[in-house]
Amino acid sequence: MSGTIIKVEGIGKRYRIHHQRTERYTALRDVITDKVAGIFRPKRRDVAEEPTVEDFWALRGVSFDVRRGEVLGIIGRNGAGKSTLLKILSRITEPTEGRVELTGRVASLLEVGTGFHPELTGRENIYLNGAILGMTRAEIKRKFDEIVDFAQVDQFLDTPIKRYSSGMYVRLAFAVAAHMEPEILVIDEVLAVGDAGFQKKCLGKIGEVSNEGRTVLFVSHNMLAVTSLCNRAALIDQGRLIASGPSSTVVSNYLKQVATAASAVRDQIWNDPLSAPGNDRIRLHRIRVVADAKDPGQEFTLSTPIAIEIDYWNAVSDTKLFVNLVLYSIDGTEILEDWSVDDWSGKALPQGLLKTICRMPGSLLNEGTYRIRIIFFDSDAVRMLYDHQEAAVFSISDIGERTVNWHGKFIGFVHPKLHWTTHLVQATASSVAPGP
Repeated sequence: MSGTIIKVEGIGKRYRIHHQRTERYTALRDVITDKVAGIFRPKRRDVAEEPTVEDFWALRGVSFDVRRGEVLGIIGRNGAGKSTLLKILSRITEPTEGRVELTGRVASLLEVGTGFHPELTGRENIYLNGAILGMTRAEIKRKFDEIVDFAQVDQFLDTPIKRYSSGMYVRLAFAVAAHMEPEILVIDEVLAVGDAGFQKKCLGKIGEVSNEGRTVLFVSHNMLAVTSLCNRAALIDQGRLIASGPSSTVVSNYLKQVATAASAVRDQIWNDPLSAPGNDRIRLHRIRVVADAKDPGQEFTLSTPIAIEIDYWNAVSDTKLFVNLVLYSIDGTEILEDWSVDDWSGKALPQGLLKTICRMPGSLLNEGTYRIRIIFFDSDAVRMLYDHQEAAVFSISDIGERTVNWHGKFIGFVHPKLHWTTHLVQATASSVAPGP
């Protein structure tokens, strides 16, 4: 097709997952005891302990075309296969099946700090990234001041980036990727790490890039950003392309699906600390949104107080951390943010299973569906440890608890129960005095 810059034909990506059949937790003392006991017993092959192998298709049978200058939004739930698709298009990993044709240079921003060397300074990493993208030293030098000005890191330009915050990482990485003039710019959800002002700045830059005739692939959970920036959207679910078309149509259908399934993700639990979401520092055990009342399972109405319970394994003893909670509307608009402030604030947490509870008062949120994002931070280094984008989804219903002569939903995301008073200031005559 004339003008096609990306052509994807039936790509699939398969991973091999190994499962150990043993169910119980094995401590170091158990391993030592078994080794010693094994010396005195005959060798045998324990079939029950053999690992099993499972094929997992992160993507299967995905085909689409992207035209030059088009901005394609890729949406879907966590684990749908969006990031795997971008890694294939960025040539980070190869597909198991199918083929991809790319015309032009590709710049990608998939994870915080991707392509940066932690021991090098910001200045050195700009030149390193530019060289990786195929730019000459003269081209990089010509763009250098513009990159630094956009990233707002001039004060720390000669500081090793291992000392940068996650927000500084993203600012510099986006500035390099966007200003090196690639024909194809691939952006994952990393912009969510930056502050609101920088996010707005990045979205404006994406618009400029598309107006210059370059192609952008944009993965985001912010549906407002997708509908405003993208000409077209593609919905990925369980590794397959479910829908593709005008962004407003695809996003509208996706939001309806999410709202319908909202009650199913108020309570998520992971029992295996080795495979649960997280990393070597933090692993999630359970995230539950309940009514902070006598009946935790009751439906949420305007006046229902809500408790957000976060159970997690802390793998490193004496860790000082705090939990950041961000509340979004179903279309991705940020509503509020808060940090865990309790008896453990500033104190070292023990290793083990912990529970953090955030309580939200009733008569705060308006009728609608809301998403929760949970982020764990190291409170000493102010460094992000783990980010769980779609921790839970819940809905609030208006069942007419506040009797007023109004037939319809109140505007806005909050519907607080405000205090109103009315009193008589001065009485007036009930009728006009009669004439002569």
